[in-house]
Amino acid sequence: MIEPDNKEISVQRQCELIGLSRASLYYKPRKDGGFDAEVMRVLDEEYTKTPFYGVRRMVVQVRERGYEVGDKRVRRLLRSMGLMAVYPKKRLSLPNLKDKKYPYLLRGVTVSRPNQVWSVDITYVRLRKGFAYLVAIMDWHSRYVIAWELSLSLESDFCVEALRRALLSRSPEIFNSDQGTQFTSEDFTGILSGAGIRISMDGRGRVV
Repeated sequence: MIEPDNKEISVQRQCELIGLSRASLYYKPRKDGGFDAEVMRVLDEEYTKTPFYGVRRMVVQVRERGYEVGDKRVRRLLRSMGLMAVYPKKRLSLPNLKDKKYPYLLRGVTVSRPNQVWSVDITYVRLRKGFAYLVAIMDWHSRYVIAWELSLSLESDFCVEALRRALLSRSPEIFNSDQGTQFTSEDFTGILSGAGIRISMDGRGRVV
């Protein structure tokens, strides 16, 4: 969809018009990306039917669909899609020491007005050939989506870009996120701290 040789509309403007992070434009998929995309499609379908299956049972399901895969590949792809088996897990509260975490500030708080609390999350979007990742920043009170960005990779750049765009015209009192690496990065939290916004993290990491 991007036309690098277009003399009337710059590449940056084209990216803005379709909601694509400019960093994603230069992302080069791995050589096995076609196969991985097919396996991810199958995993998505199987997860929808059996979200309680772990890696080993998912491997069996994918193999039965005709794809020769191993545990390592399936585990890596499930993580990249943010999919985890739904069952009770042990020691969920262990922190990741390499990332700076912030306390959860919304316990007992009544959200009664716009721009009191914003939140952010990432999900994946299945495309005809592969996947894209969508980050959305939303106002908790109005449920209004303030800014969003699409990316072909999970680097933090597209999240930072969405945050900068969201803060162009307004800012929240509290910004809440999970503890995904995109949101604990210094690039992301630094913008919030610099704007005097209180950072809240609920500890439920999704896409990392």
